[in-house]
Amino acid sequence: MLVWSKTGRWLAWALVALLFCVVYGMPASMIGLASISGQWNGILPTHLNLHHYVNALHGDSFSQLRVSILTGVAASAVALVCGTWAALALRRVAPMPKRLLDAVFFIPSAVPSVSVGLGLLVSFSRPPVLLNGTTLIVLIAHFVLISAFTYGNLSAGLARLPADFEQVAESLGARPFYRLRRVTLPLMTPYLIAAFSLSFALSMGELGATVMVYPPGWVTLPVGIFALSDRGAIFDAAALTVILALCTLIVLIGLSRIPTKASVR
Repeated sequence: MLVWSKTGRWLAWALVALLFCVVYGMPASMIGLASISGQWNGILPTHLNLHHYVNALHGDSFSQLRVSILTGVAASAVALVCGTWAALALRRVAPMPKRLLDAVFFIPSAVPSVSVGLGLLVSFSRPPVLLNGTTLIVLIAHFVLISAFTYGNLSAGLARLPADFEQVAESLGARPFYRLRRVTLPLMTPYLIAAFSLSFALSMGELGATVMVYPPGWVTLPVGIFALSDRGAIFDAAALTVILALCTLIVLIGLSRIPTKASVR
């Protein structure tokens, strides 16, 4: 809309396409090529095959993918419940206290994930709360890192909802819980799905905090990819990266297909 001439619009689109290819397309293409490479000594790989994908579907890699999905679903579900509760509770708070509480909720997103992992490791490595070496500490780390985004998404969604529906329901004698269940939450459905999708995607790709706290029996796929690349198994790591991206994309597409048309009754 800011470019009026047809030539200028074409040039703008061409510049955007070039930047997209350089910033996103080339790295993704290199990972895709590396995942099917048998050898890479020149500009392009040779001896293309699916051997690395076959390896990824057996042994530890498949277990790591399952762990990542379970961790993402569990942490996102808890973050969704807590974020919804917090957003509903704070929407009627006075502006100044709400800004302060908003800042508190967004602190984890401003802190490096490695610092979050180290803080959890130090805090829960001694009695009376000893969580070091357990699955729960991984779930807590993911929850802490994604909860700010969940809360922010839901707060923005609530701000967009008209208050008329709740006021009409209240005038008709609807109790608070009935209004929440029949009016507010159905209207929030698109934002709930969007918040869960964002949280799940962030959890699936989380590495910094996880690598600090994960126990031997609960290794996520990003940690496995990091370990493979650290050992020099770049082709296997690339195959796992493609699988991680595809699985995350499949879940996000499935969530986007959920009907979001609210029916207020």
